[in-house]
Amino acid sequence: MKFSTRQDIAAPQQSVFEAVTDVDSFERQVMRRGVDLERVSGPGAPGMGLAWTARVPFRGTTRKVEAKVTAFDAPEKFALRGVSEGIDIDFTVELMALSRTHTRMFVASELKPLTFSARLMVQSLKLAKGSLNRRFAKRVEDYAATIEDRYRRGRPA
Repeated sequence: MKFSTRQDIAAPQQSVFEAVTDVDSFERQVMRRGVDLERVSGPGAPGMGLAWTARVPFRGTTRKVEAKVTAFDAPEKFALRGVSEGIDIDFTVELMALSRTHTRMFVASELKPLTFSARLMVQSLKLAKGSLNRRFAKRVEDYAATIEDRYRRGRPA
C-alpha cells in the first residue's frame, strides 16, 4: 500500500533538504508522540547508515520497528527503510529545484506485507485508504508550510 503527495515550497532546495534531514528534530517529534526511540548507530550527522530502534504503540499493542537511512543524496533525496513484524516500510523524500527560491518536495511511503498476518493488517488499512491518504497529505502540507515559514523568518529550517 502506497501513499504519496507533493508540495511546492518557497525555499531553496538546500534549505529544504537540511530541514528534511534534521533527524534530531524528528526524533524529538516522534518521542513526543509516545514512541520509545533509540538511535543505534550512535551520535553524528545525518547520513547513510544512521539507524534507530523504536517501540511504537499501534492498535493496543507495542510494535518494534527497526529503521535505517538507505539514501542520502544531498540535496535531492533522503530515504528510510523500516522493518516491523512482517512489514517492510519504505519512506522517500525527493526534492526538485523549481528555481533558486522554490522547491518541489515529493514524499512517498509504502507498506509491503511479508507475512499473512501483516497482509491482513495492511488489507484492513486499505479500507480506510482515502482518509489515510488525506491525513498523510495534510501532514506533509503542514510540514512544508513550517519549512517555508522558518526559511522566511531566517531561522534554520
